[in-house]
Amino acid sequence: MSAGRAARLVGPLASHHRGRLVEILEATGVFAPAEIDVALELFDEGMRSAKSYELLGAFDDQGALQGYACWGPTPCSEGGYDLYWIAVDPRAQGGGYGSAMMRAVEELLRTRGARLLVAETSSRDAYAQTREFYERGGYVERARVSGFYAVDDDRVIFSKQLAHRAGEEARHE
Repeated sequence: MSAGRAARLVGPLASHHRGRLVEILEATGVFAPAEIDVALELFDEGMRSAKSYELLGAFDDQGALQGYACWGPTPCSEGGYDLYWIAVDPRAQGGGYGSAMMRAVEELLRTRGARLLVAETSSRDAYAQTREFYERGGYVERARVSGFYAVDDDRVIFSKQLAHRAGEEARHE
């Protein structure tokens, strides 16, 4: 495991973390049972093969899982990746776990030559902190699809440039 700060260790997940992952997702109070089922499908697939979905956990200094992230390559893109899930136990939110995971995911993807990381979320009030989290991390809102999840619930799409094409100047977005 690598450490950002002593109490925020980031490292690989194992199949025995599945139950704790369910606890974290349920504790957030924002995910419907069907959404948790999807998260578990991705977790199970990620445990079988890292080709489609990769997983990473954030652990406290006693080794207890406090959050996780799941991402994978975006099909038909050059160097694009999708962040499918990032969740932190509400009792640990604000403790740097989410930021430590995002930095670790971004760093890993940069070493692979990744160009772009895309994250999608909801426009519901319950996701306001999530949207703020992405913005603080340098993600830029790129699009909204009105009424995507439900009549009053838009899909909000954020992205962050991880690398630029050869000869392209880095620009602040």
